[in-house]
Amino acid sequence: MATRQAPPQDNLAARIALRFTAFTERWLPDAFGFVLVGTFLVLLLGLATGQGLTTMVDAWGKGVWSLVTFTLQMAMIIIGGYALATARPVAKVIAWLARIPKTPRAAITFTAAASMLTSYLNWAFSLIFTAILAKEIARLVRGVDYRALGAMAFLGLGTVWAQGLSGSAALQVASADSSPKAVQEVIKAGRGSGLIPLTETIFLWQGIVATLIVFVVAVVTAAVIAPIGERAKTAADLGIELRPLVGPAEPEPKGRPGDWLERSPVFSVLLFALGSWYLVRHFANATGSPLNALDLNTINLVLLLLALILHWRPHRLVAAVRAGAPAAAGVLLQFPLYGGIFGMIAFTGLSGAIAGWLVDISNPVLYPALIAIYSCVLGVFVPSGGSKWVIEAPYVLDAANQLQVHQGWMVVVYDLGEASANLLQPFWMLPTLAVLGLKARDIMGYTFAMFLVCFPTVLIVVTLFARTLGFP
Repeated sequence: MATRQAPPQDNLAARIALRFTAFTERWLPDAFGFVLVGTFLVLLLGLATGQGLTTMVDAWGKGVWSLVTFTLQMAMIIIGGYALATARPVAKVIAWLARIPKTPRAAITFTAAASMLTSYLNWAFSLIFTAILAKEIARLVRGVDYRALGAMAFLGLGTVWAQGLSGSAALQVASADSSPKAVQEVIKAGRGSGLIPLTETIFLWQGIVATLIVFVVAVVTAAVIAPIGERAKTAADLGIELRPLVGPAEPEPKGRPGDWLERSPVFSVLLFALGSWYLVRHFANATGSPLNALDLNTINLVLLLLALILHWRPHRLVAAVRAGAPAAAGVLLQFPLYGGIFGMIAFTGLSGAIAGWLVDISNPVLYPALIAIYSCVLGVFVPSGGSKWVIEAPYVLDAANQLQVHQGWMVVVYDLGEASANLLQPFWMLPTLAVLGLKARDIMGYTFAMFLVCFPTVLIVVTLFARTLGFP
């Protein structure tokens, strides 16, 4: 008589991740709750450091709409990315990729690697592309934990994105047009010129190796924390319906003669040609490297143009945008409140006070690790790498000059710390969560487990590699 095999058992790491997840599911609020609590934590911190109440209130009000442009850019990334991913040619590629992993553990590991690779190329593209890929993988791979899959779809934003081709801080200090005069003056004091080229930040061999180490550690961790068997919760267990990404092609209905405009590809082709012409000129006229022309506005235009041409007929694009628009609701509600938190830190002396504490207890050996910690802690409350760096760069780089630490390495260190913070708070998770139909508390047990492994790795790497670099 055949014996019945025992169900597969989770390893220790997977059990720990599951306990974190059980805790977050029970005790953590939704993403909106984080920004509500964070607002008053920062307010109390400001008062504790000597900031006046009226000063903090005024700074909050000044900051609320300081991210309004960024809010619209992020909403457009979500909608445009969704529209692009659901165009039949792209959807077929995603569906093909989703068939590669065959087991739950392979599915979670594959999603983690895909998230980090795509975020290295561009973080905005990664947020939407990997979320849709994860959703299709969950539909095809039986028994995969949907919560862990969602966490891994976001992993790139918590690990390597800032070391990639869309890293805000590195791109800013490499361009005279993007870097404020105050930042250029501090850089000039340490190196004789006001800019730090990409070859001395993200393309340093130390930076590339550090990124590879974090990548490998994160992939291995993803593999070992993947829950299997009865402990895994599938999308069906969470009440989430998964539909095929690529459905049967719908025949074009015959409409009124007036419907010709929205059903004909003529204007899709013409508008795509117009936009492509502009983009060619935009990149050709960029100061320095063409990468300097790659900002959120450019990314959004590229997404929109590609979605337009791949949907082929205008009415299909309209339908895709309408379907993707609800996913931007969290961004529209929460980003202004994050702007208020940003204001209380940026427009008062709070940010400088925190940095001062670190510099006072620092030395050339400890400084990189301390700045990584500082960047991570502040990133929890102000998750906006580009705008935050502009404010913090003068004293971060000035202290590096005083301690004779490599300036370009400090940009790398700052970016790695900034990325790690994203594993602890839900600001950047919102687009991914919206696509997957999950809540922040569903995935943050897994992202916290990844943080406990990846961030100590960052601290060790930035400290050791700093010793291989001279000054400036």
